Formats: sequence, C-alpha cells, structure tokens
Amino acid sequence: MPLDAEQSRLAALLSRSALGDREAFAALYAATRSKLFGVSLRIVRERPLAEEVLQDSFVNIWNHAADYAQAKSAPSTWMTAIVRNRSLDVLRKPREEPDVDESLTANLVDEGASPQQEAEERAEAHTLRECLQELDPEQRQSIALAFYHGLSHSELADHLRRPLGTVKTHIRRGLLRLRDCLVRQGTMVEERAGSNLTGGRA
Repeated sequence: MPLDAEQSRLAALLSRSALGDREAFAALYAATRSKLFGVSLRIVRERPLAEEVLQDSFVNIWNHAADYAQAKSAPSTWMTAIVRNRSLDVLRKPREEPDVDESLTANLVDEGASPQQEAEERAEAHTLRECLQELDPEQRQSIALAFYHGLSHSELADHLRRPLGTVKTHIRRGLLRLRDCLVRQGTMVEERAGSNLTGGRA
C-alpha cells in the first residue's frame, strides 16, 4: 500500500530494526512511543499497566520487525494492533479483572463528608452492592469493563470473545435491571450513581 512520508520513514526504521539496527529501533521508539502509550492507556486505564504494555509491545515489535508487511498495512497500524492486543491480554488476566462491586460503589462515598453523611453514603453503596448481585455475571463484567476500563463495544466484544450484539444486550439489560433494583430500594443511590452508569460509553 502507498505510504506518506512519515509512514515511509517508519517502514524504513522497521526494516533496519529487523536487521538488528538498534539505532533505528531507538528512533522508531522515539517517533511512536507517545501515540502507542495513549492507545494502551485508553484500554487499560492505568498508567503503570500502560507502561508495562508499552515495554512488552516494543519487545514484540523488535522481535517481529521482519514480519511487518508494507503491502498489508501502514507501520503505525501494525504497531497499534500489537499494543492493542497486548493491552487486551493484560485485561484478560484474572488479577486485572475489575471488582465490579468496588468499581461501581467506590465513587459513592465521600471520605471528606461528615460522619452522618458518610454513614448514609456507605449504606447507599451497600444497597448498590446488593443490587449488583441480581445481575448475571456477564452483565456485571460487561458494565465494569465498559464504564471503568473505557472499552468500546467492539473492544469489549473482542475482550469477552462474544458477538457485538450480545455485548450490547448485556450492558443494556444489566443497566435496566440495576436501575429497577435501585428504584425498588427507594434510596437516593439511583440518582447519585445514575450519571456514572448511564453516562458511560454503553
């Protein structure tokens, strides 16, 4: 595929890196690091994890530079795919799966509030935690990944290895069930948590 000047420069750096040229690889790193870090950070949502992903990805790029095929994609596209796949791999690790209850209730409690207000907020967080138990596991997981890890519907489908339509349905039905439960409980938690839940990317 035809490349613009910048992509042609990156392709040349990749070719030289494939031959073991460390100076070329250093130049490639300097030219693409910021953008690729941003790609990972948008997915994993934590700077330490994004930095880990970036390091692992550049090791992969160095080891597989010879596999880059200009006829198939631009260099930046090829490297972005490596970073994106590594980011999703990190999220798939059990230790990285979000605690849904903690994720969805943490912002309800203001640690600087008065003792009475803090007690009320913790009671509301407990109510939300109970309502979350009514959701199916995949609904809970989908909501957490979408709202607290910033995954789009398509990224979520890739991560969970589910059809896109199924993922959208899990999120929609999960939010409806959660809202119904909160309304039944008759607390203010529905209003206060609503902006976090319905204002996300689902």
